[in-house]
Amino acid sequence: MTDAPFRNFIDGRFDEPSATFDSVDPSTGAAWARMPAASEADVDRAVEAAHRALRSGPWRRMTATARGKLLVKLGDLVAANAGRLAELETRDTGKIIRETRSQIAYVGDYYRYYGGLADKHEGAHVPIDKPDLDVTIRREPIGVVAAVVPWNSQLFLSAVKLGPALAAGCTIVLKASEDGPGPLLAFAELVHEAGFPPGVVNILTGWGHDCGRRLTSHPLVSRVAFTGGPSTARAIVRNTAENLAYTTLELGGKSPVVVFADADLDSAANAVVAGIFAATGQSCVAGSRLLVERSVKDEFLARLKRKAEAIRIGDPQDPATEMGPLATLRQRDWIEKVVAESVAGGGTLVTGGTRPAGSGFYYAPTIIDAGASDLPCVREELFGPVLSVLAFDTEAQALALANDTPFGLASGVFTSNLARAHRMARDIRAGVVWVNTYRVVSPLVPFGGYGLSGLGREGGLDTIRDYTRSKSVWINTSDEPIPDPFAMR
Repeated sequence: MTDAPFRNFIDGRFDEPSATFDSVDPSTGAAWARMPAASEADVDRAVEAAHRALRSGPWRRMTATARGKLLVKLGDLVAANAGRLAELETRDTGKIIRETRSQIAYVGDYYRYYGGLADKHEGAHVPIDKPDLDVTIRREPIGVVAAVVPWNSQLFLSAVKLGPALAAGCTIVLKASEDGPGPLLAFAELVHEAGFPPGVVNILTGWGHDCGRRLTSHPLVSRVAFTGGPSTARAIVRNTAENLAYTTLELGGKSPVVVFADADLDSAANAVVAGIFAATGQSCVAGSRLLVERSVKDEFLARLKRKAEAIRIGDPQDPATEMGPLATLRQRDWIEKVVAESVAGGGTLVTGGTRPAGSGFYYAPTIIDAGASDLPCVREELFGPVLSVLAFDTEAQALALANDTPFGLASGVFTSNLARAHRMARDIRAGVVWVNTYRVVSPLVPFGGYGLSGLGREGGLDTIRDYTRSKSVWINTSDEPIPDPFAMR
């Protein structure tokens, strides 16, 4: 695998770009590579290639079992190249190397999982209520898929779209974020090596106002799978008014982590730190709202403060580094603005709220004792290493605070009371509830949210069906001619 030149992958070929832009290394703030900027014409070529591959050629004739074997091979290639992909992702996004290595190595399991499911999703025979008619329900690929992913965890977020789409027999155009697209453009080399026919998988990057808009509104696109923020999601929904594409949206969150006094506080503290400071807080499931029982609040905050201040910040390529930079300068500017507004509004800064010395887009692990649920740090998704803390006295108060958000992606509950754990898991409005653990995923388990956290689910057995549509086939089994419909009896 090579770092450069980075090119779009369209119809089985690596295109020389007509336009490019700089990609910035977040650890230094300096440009390090040129990335291709796909035009609307490039998008048209990619979608048309995907449409041709869907309607004719070897992919259409390939058995589900053969498709599955290609996905398994792709998973093996991802695992074999995880180290190189991880280095690229760390360079282009600032995520620490030990996290990108472990996450990308696991991404191979997603492709193997969907490869195994490719010939397991079935149609049905309907015991129809009419004589001499045999009815079957076929499941057929929904069509060309437009997948749009953000920079964070991009290999993983692509796998949960590519895997089920290809297993179902669809073809796909994948748009990488213009922030840190290098790993996905390099991943295209593995798609090519795995042997997918031309046009089945197309990977490009470019700006949202032309490349993204054209892709999600293209008349040949039948399904859009998007991961990102609510504002972009609204634009995509407006775009799909043009093609009426089926749309799933995996958006952000303001996930609560509820810690009761009877919890194992050491375990809970480790989980809270991992939930908000891992990936520099740039995770859709970041546990950014800590709700802690008042009787243990001071003790628990003291533990968190010690752990946060001990986090080693530095070069993301250094395996000893525990937290790297934010991915973009604009993200740091936004976080600094919201933190300042929250402190001015009455929040108490427990630790952090500063830029470490040196270059790059670094921001210290930050904890704010909010005191009130209307502060910006409590309401806004910051996508950074900022934890907002609120206290509660009763289980009912904890539940009300947990649900006091327009988001509903993930949540965590820490308690030794089994009955309470079940009550909280039942009543929290979120697509994921982790009990006495946090930030765990698997290809076997559906993932998605409520409210502003999106529509639909990714992962699990049923996802392949979301990339198919049903076809009802009626067969008359009688040898008798159909009666004259105008003959009166």
